[in-house]
Amino acid sequence: MDAPAARPGSGDTPSTQAERDASLRALRARWRTASLAAGWRFPSDWALPEVDAVCVAVMAKGRVEAAETALAGLARARAAAGAGLAETLADLAALHAVLGQSGDGFVSPDVDATPARLLRTTALAWADAATDQLVHTEVTDPLTGLPSAAYLRTRLAEVYRAAAARERPAADDHVLLVVSLDLSTVAGFPRLTGMIMVADALRSVFDTGQSIASLGPSVVAALVPKDERVASQGVALRRALHERLSVDAQLADVGRPRVSAVRLPATHELACDLLAHLARA
Repeated sequence: MDAPAARPGSGDTPSTQAERDASLRALRARWRTASLAAGWRFPSDWALPEVDAVCVAVMAKGRVEAAETALAGLARARAAAGAGLAETLADLAALHAVLGQSGDGFVSPDVDATPARLLRTTALAWADAATDQLVHTEVTDPLTGLPSAAYLRTRLAEVYRAAAARERPAADDHVLLVVSLDLSTVAGFPRLTGMIMVADALRSVFDTGQSIASLGPSVVAALVPKDERVASQGVALRRALHERLSVDAQLADVGRPRVSAVRLPATHELACDLLAHLARA
């Protein structure tokens, strides 16, 4: 399971650095392909900053077994992003399979063939993060500074109670404006920058008391009153997103963010299910 990459050194030349960057991108691409083939359900949320950390650790140390700390960090990030344990372990198996086969041929990830030590490290880190989420739910997303999905679920509960008191559907008075950005081809700092800019765009448009929140690694949403301003707010949001994302060459190439007006379902329970789906769609 050796990783075909040079070890970093103090005497790197520009060409050496370029070769290492190319090797990292190749490893990351093969891992993603294998993970999707193994059943990863939402391609747009696979690429996290922690994925790059694992790739760097594997390349620097030569073996995936030497990257346990980075793998634990990725497992915690997967749990925080809403990925299940089975999906997280299948993703680990995909990396193991990729490193166990040379070339670009098809690999068949097998969780049972993955070293038990790696499975245990990943599972414990995932469970630790998942448990912490249940006990200490964060109110604010640390990257974007936006309130979390937990806040929006609470806010929606208030909306549905108010709608029930008026004996009318919640969808008559509120709508969700959802922004998703496909960052699957972006790695490292530009990925973080992209979501920070998206969050800033929402704050600039919805600055009069609307509820905005981060739903997932590449999805944010605003709960706004359903009135004559919705259409103009949508236009203003698209303009603000374009202005911010177009200044970065890497982000300008990922395509336009998707802005959708999503109707609220009949009940609060269904609305919570909707938020979970949107977070990973």
